Amino acid sequence: MKTTIETYIVDSFTNESFKGNPAGVCILEEVLSEDQMQLIAKELGLSETAFVKKIDEELDTYSIRFFSPKMEIPLCGHATLASSKVILEKNPKLKFLQFLNINELILKIEKNESSIKMNFPVYNTEPQNVPKELLNALGIETINNSVFNKETNILLLEIEDSTVLKELTPNFERLKASHNNIDGVLVTALSNQDDFDFESRYFWPWSGTNEDPVTGATHTFLTKYWGKKLHKKTMRSFQCSERTGFMTVALLNENNMTIESEAQIVFKGELMV
Repeated sequence: MKTTIETYIVDSFTNESFKGNPAGVCILEEVLSEDQMQLIAKELGLSETAFVKKIDEELDTYSIRFFSPKMEIPLCGHATLASSKVILEKNPKLKFLQFLNINELILKIEKNESSIKMNFPVYNTEPQNVPKELLNALGIETINNSVFNKETNILLLEIEDSTVLKELTPNFERLKASHNNIDGVLVTALSNQDDFDFESRYFWPWSGTNEDPVTGATHTFLTKYWGKKLHKKTMRSFQCSERTGFMTVALLNENNMTIESEAQIVFKGELMV
């Protein structure tokens, strides 16, 4: 007999449906195997699907695991936001909850009127040279800086102009062949919009889809990177992908930060496994 799993699709980092970054959310009553979760993530075909199971009633604590169609991802911002939205909608009186990821990292969540605030770790970056072939595949001629974050295995490239950033049209086959030791490349620039401080786009054909529409996890190091440059603790970030998305990020201390934004549930159903 098949088991049914309560399943959602949620658009994260947006106040409009069909924008932001869509994530799958599966609410589990029983533990699934890694193979089952990987197959479900591949079936849904979204950049990530979160698998959530309550593990502590008193503390409103949930285990959470993230899978792209290709592999397990230890930390995912938009799928955390999507999972938070589902749980808070199912429990209207709930204001606080927390998730425990596969690395035993506790992610504290707070409901703030229409938005959701998530506590995330702060990660550092270190200088790293970038292959010319990678820049050519992205369509970038010059960069201001190139650094690497080891926790997410992501390369960060800063360029001069957010208009150029928006207009990038990478050759993804060449991009994937240009580097074999990273999970993704994040390209960022100062924003030319009055409402935002910086902008970014994230390309990850090595470990997920070609481009992630809006990426919370990259802000674990992107926030400190721009915070130092702009001498700010609180900033507004815009991801200028085709779907677009936004968030407010705030550095609390050297090790902790918050990401705050909105999410929209666009689908609810039952998955049969």
